[in-house]
Amino acid sequence: MTTRLQALCFDANDPELLARFWAGVLRLEVADDPSGGKVLLPADELGFPLRFLPVPNEKWGHNQMHFDLTSATEEEQQATVARALELGGRLHDVGPDFDEPHVVLEDPEGNEFCVIEPGNNFLANTGFIGALSSDGSQAVGYFWSKALDWPLVWDQDEETAIQSPQGGSKISWGGPPFNEKLGRNRLHLHLAPPAGGDARAEADRLTALGATLVGEVDGGFELTDPDGNEFRVVTG
Repeated sequence: MTTRLQALCFDANDPELLARFWAGVLRLEVADDPSGGKVLLPADELGFPLRFLPVPNEKWGHNQMHFDLTSATEEEQQATVARALELGGRLHDVGPDFDEPHVVLEDPEGNEFCVIEPGNNFLANTGFIGALSSDGSQAVGYFWSKALDWPLVWDQDEETAIQSPQGGSKISWGGPPFNEKLGRNRLHLHLAPPAGGDARAEADRLTALGATLVGEVDGGFELTDPDGNEFRVVTG
C-alpha cells in the first residue's frame, strides 16, 4: 500500500468562519476537529477531508496553492460565483490586464480560488474541485508523483499535474515564473503512512525522494518539498 493523502489543511484565524464558507461553497458538512479547529467531511472527488486549523498570524502574500472549481455551463459558473459572494467571499483584484474567462475570488481570509469556465479540457473528468492548482516547478511535480504514487497526467513546458489512479481532483504545478515565498504556506498537505506503516520510516522515504526534514511535531514530522513548501507526515 502507498502513502495516503490524509487532509488538505488551511491555516485560519477563524476556523469556524472559514469552514462554514467552504462548506457552503462545496456543499459539505462541518464537524469539530481534534485540533480545536473545524473539518469538512471528504468530498467525493477529493476523497480526503479539508481541515481548518487555528493560527495567530495573518495571511501574507499570494497562496502557493488554490482551488480551481469547475462549471458545466456559464449559468453554473455564475451561480458558483454568486454563492461564494453571498457567503462572504469577494472578487480578487486581478489588475487591468487580466483577460481570462475564469473568475478569481477570495474567501473571507483572503485565500484565492478560481471558478473555471465551462469547456475547460484540462479539468475534464474531474469533480467540482477540478484541481489544487499550485505555483511550483517541474521537479516538485515529479516529487509529488513519486511521494503519493499518483501518475503524471500532464508534463509539458515545465508544467506538471498528477491525479489519483481512482480519478478526482488533480494537483497541478504551473512552472516558471514563480511567486516569491514570503512565509509559511496557508494551505498545506498532511500525509499518512500506509496502513501499519511508521511515520518516521515514511519521513525517511520522502527525504530520500528530495524532501527536507524540518522536525518532529504533534507525534508526526514536518517536512518541506523540493520547492520549500511545508507538509506533514502524521500518524493515523
